[in-house]
Amino acid sequence: MHVALIGSRGRMGSMLLERLRGAGIFASGADQPLADAGLKELCATADIILICVPITAIPEALRALCPHLDGRQILADIASVKMRPMAHMQEAYTGPVVGTHPLFGPDASGELRVAVCPGMRAGEAHLHLVEELFVRIGCTVFRTTAEAHDEATAYIQGLNFVTSAAYFAALAEHPECLPFLTPSFQRRKEAARTMLTENGQLFEALFEANPASQDAVRSYRAFLNLAAGGDLSLLRERALRWWR
Repeated sequence: MHVALIGSRGRMGSMLLERLRGAGIFASGADQPLADAGLKELCATADIILICVPITAIPEALRALCPHLDGRQILADIASVKMRPMAHMQEAYTGPVVGTHPLFGPDASGELRVAVCPGMRAGEAHLHLVEELFVRIGCTVFRTTAEAHDEATAYIQGLNFVTSAAYFAALAEHPECLPFLTPSFQRRKEAARTMLTENGQLFEALFEANPASQDAVRSYRAFLNLAAGGDLSLLRERALRWWR
């Protein structure tokens, strides 16, 4: 199996390239500038093309890649949103498409789970090959649909980002609160630091690209309305489901 990673110098791309090679898989990479000559040679022998570029750069990567694909290769991505990237891939490429989302970052440890979304023209053999790729580098895989994936990540990732941004934006309007900061506030601030500073633009792009984002925000707003109406017991009861 030859895996070609597009975006191999990015944090996720370089991590995956290292893990693949460490597992004895023949893996090669390409990054900007995506020169035609290099891509032609890369794609000629690749069994899986794994796109590891930012979600906003996927259409550009496809324009560079697809002239060198002959329908034999499996085209896959690792974006944290699935519906729109997979639609782009399926529109640009006539061969098998598989969407994947590693549910961890480049520095993650512990259980490494990967969502796999079957795309158009992807048969069982194609799906198995992509799943085997991740299993061999120590991941646990599960299948889902692009729609179910995006609905879930709108809550898990998107809502976490939006509510954290709103919380700290609200407090930033009240500098008179500074003398009252508690250790629990400092822990929450530290937990949100990387998401809102280093990865803020990434999470903004993912939120905007996920068609389920606004529904998640509206659902969250309904729970805030419980608090605004004074029904905190019901709100807390719903939250306690996590610990039962």
